[in-house]
Amino acid sequence: MKTSIKKFFDNEILSYLFFGVATTLVSIIVRITIFFLFFQQELWATALGNITGILFAFFHQRYHCFFKQKRKNWFKRLIKFTTARFITFLLDLLLTFIFVTSCPHIIGQFVGDNLNTINTIETIFLHKLRS
Repeated sequence: MKTSIKKFFDNEILSYLFFGVATTLVSIIVRITIFFLFFQQELWATALGNITGILFAFFHQRYHCFFKQKRKNWFKRLIKFTTARFITFLLDLLLTFIFVTSCPHIIGQFVGDNLNTINTIETIFLHKLRS
């Protein structure tokens, strides 16, 4: 059993796939949980969900990927990783602002204008869009 798991995570593509899905799930779960617990503050929930997902991805990649790669150009890879994550972070905040904060009726017309459902739909749709 341990051998099978080790083989799975030694395969770089499968490891990235597994932790990519895990990062998405962590981000979505944190975002939706914060949204429900903290009085429907969608921008805060979006920001904290993204930050949690980014930190999860960083520590995974640090443990599973960065140590396997050569040290050469590590700073350049770090800048690219951070820039890409920051751009998706801003995109997520923008789309949340548009579809949940400013114009919730765009999605709400299909779900009875329930803000919890609007946020959940936007969260899942955006994460599928980024995948």
